[in-house]
Amino acid sequence: MAVLSVVLFTLAFLCPLLGFAIGSAMRRRLPEHHLHRDVIDVIKLAMGLMATVVALTLGLLISSAHSHHAMIEGEYKKIMAYIDHLDQYLGAYGPETREIRAHLRHVAARTFEERWPGEDFGPSGPPSEGGPNRFIDGQRQLVELQPTNEVQRWFRAQALQVSTDLARLRWLVVSQETSTAPLLPIFVLIFLSAIAIFGGFGLYAPPNATLFAVLVLPALAIAGATFLVIELNSPFHGPLQISSRGAHALMRSLAQSF
Repeated sequence: MAVLSVVLFTLAFLCPLLGFAIGSAMRRRLPEHHLHRDVIDVIKLAMGLMATVVALTLGLLISSAHSHHAMIEGEYKKIMAYIDHLDQYLGAYGPETREIRAHLRHVAARTFEERWPGEDFGPSGPPSEGGPNRFIDGQRQLVELQPTNEVQRWFRAQALQVSTDLARLRWLVVSQETSTAPLLPIFVLIFLSAIAIFGGFGLYAPPNATLFAVLVLPALAIAGATFLVIELNSPFHGPLQISSRGAHALMRSLAQSF
């Protein structure tokens, strides 16, 4: 994903400059009457309309990507809160839940390592605890508990409810991580539009160093917006990834309360 971000950033920066170069070359070759003031006015209107569409599209893409990133981050915070509550309920139940709490720690560590590979979240348990039924196995252990009084029955019921909510939310997050809209066709249209817009700029005035320096700024703006969209749509990769500090803090808390 990082390679894709760099590639699209580079393309988004070079396409407008390529368009300007094409427009400047056409300006030298077009007959004089093709660059009459009335013609230039119409070109300006067309370029203005296209620039507005590109700006709105990029704005919507950034807004959508930011909402997606914030939603995934918020739901992971909920997952961490559910894990913390579940461990507290199990601890309040009694020493009979020690094995279940150890399983919870291993499942949490393995889940976080999948999201933030290369980071250490503590022991993740044997490979048998890392299968697709890791949450079901924990719930099965909860169901097999034999409470001996009303207090234990209440904590067992609360733990079962939290574990059900946790499993449901985890699968919801997994499905949402892969539900982003296809961006490459949209970026192709944006890049072609940028070539056309800056090509129109090349028809207005003869090229010089000052004009080129000024046009580099909007080219960088388009490239920066493209980079933001890609990175915000990748919440667990790249420089804008969701921080793992909350997960590390949770694992330290679980270790201390165990």
